[in-house]
Order: sequence, then structure tokens, then C-alpha cells
Amino acid sequence: MLYIASIWPTGQTGVVAAASLFTAAAVIESGLLSGLYVYTISSLLGMLLIPNRASALLYVLFFGFYPIVKSLIERLDGRVLRWVLKLFVFNAALTVIWLFLKELIFDLGSSAPGALIVFVGGSIVFSLFDYGLTKLIWLYINRVSRFTGKRK
Repeated sequence: MLYIASIWPTGQTGVVAAASLFTAAAVIESGLLSGLYVYTISSLLGMLLIPNRASALLYVLFFGFYPIVKSLIERLDGRVLRWVLKLFVFNAALTVIWLFLKELIFDLGSSAPGALIVFVGGSIVFSLFDYGLTKLIWLYINRVSRFTGKRK
């Protein structure tokens, strides 16, 4: 998936986001440690083998580890607390991306209005991504996982 994202620049972020499903599947099937292994190994391979490092960096800095963090956060009580923590994790990752990779990914300069647009817009898009990921995880658990032989 990361290689496809590197050669298909118009759908890069969407394909990298779809790659997070592999980490989520590993967490569902075998637990958090397996998800961490999938994230770590795919991140290393992505950084070593993929010609377009922007795709691999998006995966390393957010999309790869988010399913692991999501699994931990969703074990907590309180919908508001879960959303606050998810948005915090997203905005922390976006801050790292903004500070170190803005020339590579963003073309808005370092102005305050540009940053505000990126962070507010990013939080809205992230909320849609999280909702979609939740639905895809539900679909995986209820339709696909039963054929893997691990879940009954």
C-alpha cells in the first residue's frame, strides 16, 4: 500500500490511510504487540524501499501507529474523553509534521492563518477518518475476521 501511495501522488494520503487497516487487522487478530510489530516493520521497510519518502513519513508519523493508539483510547470510559485524546494525538502528530516537514507536504508557509487552516481543517478530516476507520474495523470484525480462524 505504501508503494502504491508513492507512485500515485493524487491519492497519496488516502492510500496511506488505507494502509493503517493492516495495523488495525493485526491488533484485532493478535493483539497490540502484533500491531506494534506490523507498524514497526512496515515503517522500516517503507523508509528503506519506497522512493517517495513522503508516503512513508505520513505512515510513520501518524497513520501506522494510530490504530494501536485508537485501540487503547477506545477502552476508556467517556465519549468526550476519548475524542479529546484522539484529537490530542492527531494534533500532536500534525504539529511534528508541521514543524519538520511543512516544506515537503504543505505549501502554506509558516503564517498563523495557514497553520490555523491546516489544524482546524485537519481535525475535521481526522474526525471523518476516525469515523470511517471505526466502520471499517467493525466490518472487518463482523465480516472478515470470522474467516481467519482466530475469531468465532
